Amino acid sequence: MNKINSRFGEIEYDPASVLTFPEGLIGFEDLRDFVVMPNEKEGPLFWIQSIEDPQVALVLTDPSNFFLDYQVAPEQQERDKLEISEEDSCFSLVVVTVHPDRKITLNLAAPILFAPESNKAIQVILEKSGYDIQTSLPVVEKPTEQPAEEVAKG
Repeated sequence: MNKINSRFGEIEYDPASVLTFPEGLIGFEDLRDFVVMPNEKEGPLFWIQSIEDPQVALVLTDPSNFFLDYQVAPEQQERDKLEISEEDSCFSLVVVTVHPDRKITLNLAAPILFAPESNKAIQVILEKSGYDIQTSLPVVEKPTEQPAEEVAKG
């Protein structure tokens, strides 16, 4: 087991479980190795922590939790970078941003393709997709409540 000090405190990790980004991430091209932080709370969000820079940690999520039709299939050159075959699994993840006003957005225009078989990931840019780098979470419509008098009238 190895250890790093991070904004989360000391983290112990197994080098065999390190998530590797062969090309880095957009804006963090020199950072290649990350640890997936244990999810201490229930929910769709999780953190990845850079091993090379203890100040860099990103929140990720599976975008299909919020956008049911969002799917990104890796092309052959991306499968080659991930060192996976056509039959191997590949999952789409996106970076989550929590803005100072507490608004939450997802970067649907530059998803991360994750291959569990190789424990590698790459970030791709979806050009001309219509997706935005700051896509707000969908608003869930709350049912309108009728005043008790109207409900009683039937």
